[in-house]
Amino acid sequence: MKMFGEKNLSQLNNGDMVMRQKKMNIKELGLDRFPFLAKISEQLPQAQIYVVGGAVRDFLLGRPSKDLDFVIRGVSAEALEKFLETLGGINLVGRNFGVFKFVPAGGDEHSPIDIALPRTEHAFGTGGYHDFDVQSDPNLSIEDDLSRRDFTVNAIALDVSQRDRPKIIDPFDGLKDLKDGLLRAVGKPEDRFQEDYSRMLRALRFACQIGFRIEEKTWQAIIGNLSHLNDINSSVELVAGGASAENEVKEERVVPYEVAAKEFLKSFLSDPVSAMDLYDASGAFRELMPELLTMKNCPQPENFHSEGDVWIHTRLALEKLKSSDFAKQFPDHQISTSLAESRRVSLILTILFHDIGKPSTLTTPEQHGSDRIRFNEHDVVGAKMATSIFNRLRLSSPEGLGVDINKIAWLIQHHMILVHGNIDEMRESTIEKYFFNPDYPGDDLLKLSWVDIAATVPSKGRPDFSQFNQMLARIERLKSLSKTKKSLPPALLDGNEIMKLFGLKSGHRIGELKEALREEQLSGRVATREAAAEFLRRSLA
Repeated sequence: MKMFGEKNLSQLNNGDMVMRQKKMNIKELGLDRFPFLAKISEQLPQAQIYVVGGAVRDFLLGRPSKDLDFVIRGVSAEALEKFLETLGGINLVGRNFGVFKFVPAGGDEHSPIDIALPRTEHAFGTGGYHDFDVQSDPNLSIEDDLSRRDFTVNAIALDVSQRDRPKIIDPFDGLKDLKDGLLRAVGKPEDRFQEDYSRMLRALRFACQIGFRIEEKTWQAIIGNLSHLNDINSSVELVAGGASAENEVKEERVVPYEVAAKEFLKSFLSDPVSAMDLYDASGAFRELMPELLTMKNCPQPENFHSEGDVWIHTRLALEKLKSSDFAKQFPDHQISTSLAESRRVSLILTILFHDIGKPSTLTTPEQHGSDRIRFNEHDVVGAKMATSIFNRLRLSSPEGLGVDINKIAWLIQHHMILVHGNIDEMRESTIEKYFFNPDYPGDDLLKLSWVDIAATVPSKGRPDFSQFNQMLARIERLKSLSKTKKSLPPALLDGNEIMKLFGLKSGHRIGELKEALREEQLSGRVATREAAAEFLRRSLA
């Protein structure tokens, strides 16, 4: 599917938006890729066709967008369904709500196009994600359909019924808010959020994605209602069992963790620093992951961390992630669209949580008699805390975006590797274990180490990258052993070969021999199977 937009948001100005409105035509909009629209216009002349939602917003902003939703009024659901079936396939999910998941003939069945009738929504008053009574009406005005949407910038429609003269429908001044860079709720903010409390997290996400300010009344409504994210709905169900049947109380979150997880991950993927600030200022951290807030006012030794407390250090580390110095250090592994979204957001969350164990492991000379402020085993404690939080919030659940919790925990647990021990004396096999392990992201461990150091500002001087550079030199030497530079050469002899060669039985000793031989191989002292056998023979003598 063709994506809307060409410009970066930072290049946008009001003149750009005006010009984009003047130039609008089917080709400019990318709608020439959808010939079924012309067929609808030709064979259902009474149909009025609108592009709605995020696609319109993103087109006007010059941003790329994968969202493409249509509203068609003036045609009954039965007539529209029957006609669409002549042009492709229909997934019936959502049909009862007047929404057709349409796949044009030859199209991708995994990327259906949403085609809907105009709809009204009546919220049940629970604030639940799907607690709406949705009624479709082919004769409902497009303005009434737009009135049920969340934010004014998402309540703009393009009438493309006349293909050469698309017309903007903007009943809530969404264009003005686009020009002003403002995110404003449609109608009364409290009403919009009480209809669906997850919209508050959507507001934070949109603010991060498109760099908009949240309008004051909308912002105050978010602050005033965020505690409802943890509301629970209770319902009574009859449990089967004949005469012994009993009522069972079923409790469900009004905003499922899976929904909150998706919004949270998208926010941090878009702009980590803005997301951290907005989730803090709005109270979202307090409601979803209050453990993070303990980093505030958690002191650090000033001679190592003149930048401030653990919270300030963490925020600075996220800033460094998008710095030019980071891009220069990792030209092939930037936080960019070249990496899968789940991989990018995993590194961001690793940085956000890498020091979460510090507050609970804090010892000070005044309170604990330590020689200085210390955080013994905060890496291990932090990995356990992050695992618990991520599991609670279902951060692995969003499709295409969910994170690998175990890998993030591994990164947090080992983020102090450059500090523990003398790097020059570290075994080659140890470096292989941490930076060449196919089961764990060793390159992300390097990135985490770099931003951690970059955000650690000594009271005198600049961040000290000497240990990072030492490790990088060791890694580069090991890479020279491989033609691909990505994986190391396979072991010269495996465990079965060692047992057969020397008549040994399986056991702990075989593992020791394998490790010793691997160290010799990676150090360059053994390069052939014959030399490997001779080394083991001497070791067993």
